[in-house]
Amino acid sequence: MDRMEIKNTKQEMAIEKANTRWNEIHKSYERKDIVYDDWLEMFQKEIKGCNTPIIDLGCGSGNDTLYLIERGKKVISCDYSSNAIENIHINFPEVERTECFDMTKGLPFEDNFTDIIISDLSLHYFTEETTFHILDEIKRVLKPEGIFLFRVNSVKDVNHGAGEGKEMERHLYETADGRYKRFFDLDDIEHFFGEWKKIFVQEETMGRYKMEKVLWRCGVQVEK
Repeated sequence: MDRMEIKNTKQEMAIEKANTRWNEIHKSYERKDIVYDDWLEMFQKEIKGCNTPIIDLGCGSGNDTLYLIERGKKVISCDYSSNAIENIHINFPEVERTECFDMTKGLPFEDNFTDIIISDLSLHYFTEETTFHILDEIKRVLKPEGIFLFRVNSVKDVNHGAGEGKEMERHLYETADGRYKRFFDLDDIEHFFGEWKKIFVQEETMGRYKMEKVLWRCGVQVEK
């Protein structure tokens, strides 16, 4: 097995370990217990004007799915965790379509499918090569001038593991239980999104968790 095959195998193992963890986290919850913050508020113009279903990539418990539903938008909730998707079915019967898949294998949507994809804290678990592959898939699925709204870990997110574990690549760490977590600085944002038009890029804090989280809130657009 050559170096690249070993690297890919370790990434696959990390993804499987993460899936096991997220299935445990998403065992059960009720709609009344799901809360969201206001990170999408500044993109209200784009969201309001979207006439295609919005893809919630890595939907988790459905925080952003709930936000979008309450604003009258059609949402396709997606996650690798089967428990997360089952809970979406239970808590959000108005969601007409869900998808359970590993985004490292590609997105199950045709070319130019939607105007908006969101990814809230679900894009920072992968090697550089895999991250670029996922971004290529997101770009494929978005319509021309489509918008990608996302949040990712900041390198300042010390309350949630920044700098902890074995560094596999620049700012990509292997956790004690074998998962991967990536943390971003402004250079990383430019590295991964240099070919996208920047709508909004800002490092900020979020208080939804027990401990304050530092992250990047970003909106980028497919260039013409």
